[in-house]
Amino acid sequence: MIEFFTAWWSYGFMRNAFIAILIITPLFGILGTMIVNNKMAFFSDALGHSALTGIALGVVMGVADTTLSMIIFAVIFALLLNYISSKASASRDTIISVFSSACIAVGLAILSKGGNFSKYSSLLVGDVLSISKKEIIYLILIFAATLIFWGVAFNKLNAVSLHRALAKSRGIRVKLIENIFAIFIALIVMLSIKWIGILIINALLILPAAASRNISVNMREYHLFSVIFSLFSGLLGLMISYFTNVATGPMIVIVAAIIYFATYVYGRRNA
Repeated sequence: MIEFFTAWWSYGFMRNAFIAILIITPLFGILGTMIVNNKMAFFSDALGHSALTGIALGVVMGVADTTLSMIIFAVIFALLLNYISSKASASRDTIISVFSSACIAVGLAILSKGGNFSKYSSLLVGDVLSISKKEIIYLILIFAATLIFWGVAFNKLNAVSLHRALAKSRGIRVKLIENIFAIFIALIVMLSIKWIGILIINALLILPAAASRNISVNMREYHLFSVIFSLFSGLLGLMISYFTNVATGPMIVIVAAIIYFATYVYGRRNA
């Protein structure tokens, strides 16, 4: 066992992936609880899909680092979704689905021109083993910013998720809180999508929080179990992918899905 860990740790890309997962998965576990509470699964999924359009716009404008164009577009996309959802008469899910479908179509149309989409197909499943030390620093910064925001705004976010009108009557600036939260989701999704993958990033946001909700009896347990499940899924998925030579992102989601179904059965039996 010691020899295995020594050999595993000797690879620089595995060390970087391990550190990245230690940062990314707790973030997903924390944000996922509020995404589940606010029924924003479609919202976070749409943000993931908007990455294609962000990359496409970056390519069209000749931006060297498409990560920047992804982030800028995702922030604008998130704020626009919030604004239109609050004004339109149609259901929020319908609006998000329309925007998400349009973004995917536009992104695919631009990136596939001339048969060049193969250059970007790796983004669909991600590759956490390709993360660099510089990118890990970016994750550490967003992790610190998220913890600060969570400490300052958690009670307000929770109040909004429980009763939006009541929160507004208590002097909480509901729209501002929702917009800041949407921006944080956009930043984390865009910074992580290269390593987790467009197709499965939403699952990693939702599954640990949903699993935690199956067995938690209070808000403290809800957040704690979500972080634990997310971290455990990430680390175990990384190790299994190392042995099986399977993409890390999908393997992490498979582990998270197994945890969800296990907690669902446990919760039903002990209800």
